[in-house]
Amino acid sequence: MNNRKMILAANWKMNMTAAEATAFVKEYSAKLADSKVITIILPPLTAIPAVASACKSSGKSDSVLAYGAQNYYFTQSGAFTGEVSADMLKEHACGYVICGHSERRAIFGESDELVGKKVARAIETGLTPIFCIGETLEEREGGKLEAVLSRQVEKGLSGLTEAQIEKVIVAYEPVWAIGTGVVATPEQAEEAHAFVRILLRKRMGETCEKVSILYGGSVKPDNVDSLVTQPNIDGALVGGASLKVNSLLALHVGCVKAAG
Repeated sequence: MNNRKMILAANWKMNMTAAEATAFVKEYSAKLADSKVITIILPPLTAIPAVASACKSSGKSDSVLAYGAQNYYFTQSGAFTGEVSADMLKEHACGYVICGHSERRAIFGESDELVGKKVARAIETGLTPIFCIGETLEEREGGKLEAVLSRQVEKGLSGLTEAQIEKVIVAYEPVWAIGTGVVATPEQAEEAHAFVRILLRKRMGETCEKVSILYGGSVKPDNVDSLVTQPNIDGALVGGASLKVNSLLALHVGCVKAAG
């Protein structure tokens, strides 16, 4: 096993009230064993204060149980109705923020350039960006996987120094596998992760070995082991399977086994 951090990121998307989030974190943290694996809870914005309070009262260190946000805007303030800034997230002691999830790209029209601005601003303000990349089914079947990932990585990390890139968590999500029940085979996932590692190596040399690359796309307890044991897969960004305590605990067990 390499020395990269194994990460289990729970993207709750538009689910969980504050009360539900509190109950979830209390139950999860009570059953969560300390390990080398960090669980990052990513609730909707309205539930962040509740998750923050529950995590703090859990007694777990932030290297075992942490939390963050699913989205934000890269400017400090201004006339951006419905958005929040990095400083607003930091006010609640968020440690992480997702940048460029495929749903943000596809549904809300976020461009590679916008995602790059979000990644850069996150690092500037002390948030750890979970930088999402991935291809559609049409792009994969058209032989464009490497071209798409190359473009997304180049524009998403544009202008960052090696030291800054080292602070980024990358999440590879084949768009065709998100929420569909279809999962990339371990071989397909590893192939894409290995290519992303090559792209990072071109930017930062051997320091790329310190960057965690997560897999996202219909990850479930029955397939997590085969995915996170691949050489370049350092955990999972999980959607639907993170909404039940026992399911997330089972995913955590799989990550712990892989972490060694």
